[in-house]
Amino acid sequence: MSLGLTALELARIQFAFTVSFHIIFPATSIGLACFLAVLEWKWLRTQNPIYKDLFKYWIKIFAVAFGMGVVSGVVMSYQFGTNWSEFSRVAGSITGPLLTYEVLSAFFLEAGFLGIMLFGWGRVGPRAHFFATLMVAIGTCISMFWILSSNSWMQTPQGFAIENGIIVPKDWFAIVFNPSFPYRFAHMGAAAFLVSSLLVVGTSAWHLVKGRRDELVKKSFSMGLWMVLVTSCLQVVIGDNHGLNTREHQPAKLAAMEGHWETNHNEPMPLLLFAIPDMKEERNHFEVGVPYLGSLILTHSLDGQVTGLKDFAPEDRPNSTIVFWSFRVMVGLGVLMVTLSLIALWLRKRGKLYETSWFHKFAVVMGPAGYVAMLAGWITTEVGRQPWVVYGIMRTKDGLSHTVSADQVGLSLFIFVVVYTIVFGSGIYYTLKLINKGPVFIDTPNIETGGVGHFKTPMRPLSAVDENIDDNQKSGEKHHD
Repeated sequence: MSLGLTALELARIQFAFTVSFHIIFPATSIGLACFLAVLEWKWLRTQNPIYKDLFKYWIKIFAVAFGMGVVSGVVMSYQFGTNWSEFSRVAGSITGPLLTYEVLSAFFLEAGFLGIMLFGWGRVGPRAHFFATLMVAIGTCISMFWILSSNSWMQTPQGFAIENGIIVPKDWFAIVFNPSFPYRFAHMGAAAFLVSSLLVVGTSAWHLVKGRRDELVKKSFSMGLWMVLVTSCLQVVIGDNHGLNTREHQPAKLAAMEGHWETNHNEPMPLLLFAIPDMKEERNHFEVGVPYLGSLILTHSLDGQVTGLKDFAPEDRPNSTIVFWSFRVMVGLGVLMVTLSLIALWLRKRGKLYETSWFHKFAVVMGPAGYVAMLAGWITTEVGRQPWVVYGIMRTKDGLSHTVSADQVGLSLFIFVVVYTIVFGSGIYYTLKLINKGPVFIDTPNIETGGVGHFKTPMRPLSAVDENIDDNQKSGEKHHD
């Protein structure tokens, strides 16, 4: 079952597979939870039923994402004991408490208020329900805080000592707020908001393309585009500062991201738009670059020095071929996000935001762009860290469990692929079904019918099916009589 791969290679593939599935769901939950809090706050302030109807629609998608995020997260944690027990033995005194803090401070907060948020309409007061929604949103952000603190410490470790081969914490403040954490936290937070806002935009645009022009679709489209505008432009600034931090603390990763082999001494470095890095020959094929721009972006000067990959031992270099292109996928999609938001701003000022069909189609295509960019960014981060599991301290190969064989890891990987395809495939199918249906009128006056809504929510508030009132209105009136 090993397919000729080693236990280390299979364990890395397995973790990459599970974390790639996992990350899309918490990112969706973080962004949508905050979006839901904004919608409910707007409804409380204005009493405009549009916000309440949008809340009742998007909470269904949030619930699916939250549930799948919890399940996939549990699976990931087990791998630390099965495939990576040596890493847990050496670094567990730091990563273990950080994950525990996440459970105690974030997961308990989310679990305590999630039921009220999902099923509390009509059972608790409006302000109490909003408080529950706000607590869930805060809980998702706290969860991101601890997870990224742990990951960032593995990228830029500090505040520890090594005693008898074991990493021992010495300064928890330094551990939590390690050099890369503030930048990674801001970068990932903006990414989560981009993921969710593009999901909202893409869903709304899909229904605009299908011909819907009601206030529910237009309002969600407008709100999503405002969020894309703010977060995409903010992400440019955050990403630039994150890059400067990477240059200082992980220069080999930055060199791999840029396909930069030779350290430039008092000479400008170009920004490579296209290249095929060759790890064996230690050079790039088919380079296309912009002179001076690399130095300007990476050092904020025209001739700033950037360390090349050749300054690092071959065994300490990340795979530039992968990192170079994953980074460009992320940046390229980021440019398209900024472009989308600026075009939307231009169309909004002209009063043609809801009538421009080509833009709606562009927005539909950009709907999943946040997920692709986020995954590309994580590939850049994690592959760029190699060959270290704790940067500069412990190599990835040394973190592998001594007792697992290639056949065992290969079999578990096969099982994961099958189970994930069934379970998460079903969840994604259900989400796509919700997206295709779109938001429906419940409390909002419907201009087309002249009444208050033409749908009502079934007894199962998370159901994808909304019962049509108009078809059964007369029978319902007779029943009440």
